[in-house]
Amino acid sequence: MTAPLPSMPLHLVNDPENERYLGSYFDVYPGVWRHGDWVTVDSDLSVVVAGRSDSALNRMGVRMGSADIYAVVEQLPHISDSLVIGAELPDGRYFMPLFVVPAEGTTFEDTLRNSIATSIKQKLSPRHVPDVIVPIAAVPRTLTGKKLEVPVKRIIQGAAVADVSAEGAVTHPEMLAWFADFATRLSAGD
Repeated sequence: MTAPLPSMPLHLVNDPENERYLGSYFDVYPGVWRHGDWVTVDSDLSVVVAGRSDSALNRMGVRMGSADIYAVVEQLPHISDSLVIGAELPDGRYFMPLFVVPAEGTTFEDTLRNSIATSIKQKLSPRHVPDVIVPIAAVPRTLTGKKLEVPVKRIIQGAAVADVSAEGAVTHPEMLAWFADFATRLSAGD
C-alpha cells in the first residue's frame, strides 16, 4: 500500500524508535507498506484475505497452512497446544519444526513423537510431517491470542528476540529466549 489504510497499524507496543514497525511492514519495499497477507481481488473489486504469506509452510514446492497441522495435532489427547513454522535457513535448507506442549501429566517420549508424525502423515500427507517434533513448555501468543509463528520463524532464522517482539506484547515471553537458544543449538549442529 502506498496510501494509508483504515486497518493499518500506526506503531507497535514497546517500539519507541519504530524499528520493529518499519522492519515488519516496510523492509521489503522501502516506502511501501507490505502487510504480508495473501489477497485475491475479484472482478467486483471485493477482496478475499487468505492469510499470512510469510508464515505459510512450503515443503518441496507445496504450500501448506499451519492450521491444517494444528487441526490434527491438537486433537491428540496428549497434546494441549502446538506451533509449527517453516524457515529458510542461512545454509539454504528449509527447516520445518513442530513444537508441542504435552498435556498435563504426559511424558514426552519417542512413542508420542512417532504417534504425532503418523497422525499427520495419515490425515494430511507425508510432506506435512515436520523435520523434528520438539516438546516445549508453552506457545507464545500475541495478547489477542494469535500464535507467534512469524516472530519464532525470524528467531530461528537468526533474528534477535528484541527485534521481533516486545516482551509486554506477548504471553509467555520467556519462550522467545528459549527459541533463541534453540536456534543457537540448531546453527551449531546440535
